[in-house]
Amino acid sequence: MAGLPDGEPAPDDGALPDAARAELGAVPFGLYLHVPFCAARCGYCDFTTYAPGELAARPGSDPISYLDAVERELDLAVRVLGAPPLVSTVFVGGGTPSLLGGDGLARLLAAVRTRFPVAADVEVTTEANPESTTPELLEKARAAGYTRLSVGMQSAAPHVLRVLDRRHTPGRVGEVVAAAHRAGFEHVNVDLIYGTPGETDVDLAASAEAALSYGTDHVSAYALVVEEGTALARRVRRGEVAAPDDDVLADRYELLDGLLRAAGLEWYEVSNWARSPAAASRHNRLYWENAHWWGVGPGAHSHVGGVRWWNTRHPGTYYDRVAAGLSPAVGRELLTAADRRTERVLLGVRVRDGLPVAALAGAAAPGTPDPAALGRARELVEEGLLEPAGWDRGRLVLTDRGRLLADLVVRRLLG
Repeated sequence: MAGLPDGEPAPDDGALPDAARAELGAVPFGLYLHVPFCAARCGYCDFTTYAPGELAARPGSDPISYLDAVERELDLAVRVLGAPPLVSTVFVGGGTPSLLGGDGLARLLAAVRTRFPVAADVEVTTEANPESTTPELLEKARAAGYTRLSVGMQSAAPHVLRVLDRRHTPGRVGEVVAAAHRAGFEHVNVDLIYGTPGETDVDLAASAEAALSYGTDHVSAYALVVEEGTALARRVRRGEVAAPDDDVLADRYELLDGLLRAAGLEWYEVSNWARSPAAASRHNRLYWENAHWWGVGPGAHSHVGGVRWWNTRHPGTYYDRVAAGLSPAVGRELLTAADRRTERVLLGVRVRDGLPVAALAGAAAPGTPDPAALGRARELVEEGLLEPAGWDRGRLVLTDRGRLLADLVVRRLLG
């Protein structure tokens, strides 16, 4: 697993600066609930997840005590935030939330509703793995108030799934999506991974076409990243499989983008396509717009008013801390004004409607774009990485080629 970021120690009571809490209500607020359990560890995954046998039997290592701990952290969040802000989105991720079953998912959402005011049109998402998702689970989750399902498909090619250590069969995803539609889910997302060793253009096209055939209205697609410490990284190091090639990844992205757009799904963020604005993930937009969210659970990250913090990764330690009335956070960052400007550019340029040119404001004149940054932005327009039409209306919008080089665009904009 990847280590936690550097930062200063987080206070045991979780207290936030008054200036950070004063920003609540100015932008949307969401909750992220992290479920750290998986039936097996996928070879490419470095998330905070634990498979059977990886945790000693102690409080926090099983779903019931985990749910108890989550409720305690939600109580802490209410104390720290003061007047609880209106929750516009809830996202249950992992790990494998579907391992909690329909009753466990319902308990999570009930715990939120009894502690926070929730918007009438709240978006409530749960991730699900095909092999642990049943029609009964989906019916219970929908009855509890979940509105959106995100299914981890990754690929429709059996040999690609084997490289990724995924256990489901390709056809199982279609069964889950169909059951979600029958249960009344408003939106269903399918996740894909491209660039896996051994994958071909034909494999990726078949995966995209399968996902589209299920009637999904949202697709997320991510280039495979070989993270240090994972089983896949060890296989690459031993020469058993090849590392992903950047040129191949770019070609695959263009292939996937063309197929999805031809089918009526438009990109609204570099790695996400939706059939309509209503189908876009509102919770994910919280992150790209650098809004506020509280991350609950082992390893979860949070942001409120320029303060970022992250929880201990171990479920047992997490349980012990919240049971003692302490914050599970083990570190935090207090972002400077310059940090926040950097993050606004870093995140905002990835979305389809782009970033206001005013976001390039310098420290000396916060309301005025920095002349040097404006010059760099004009160069990016001339080089075909930012749209001329967007520039004319005062926004920095990536072109199709710019999406392939989004990290370069950000570096250039920031100088």
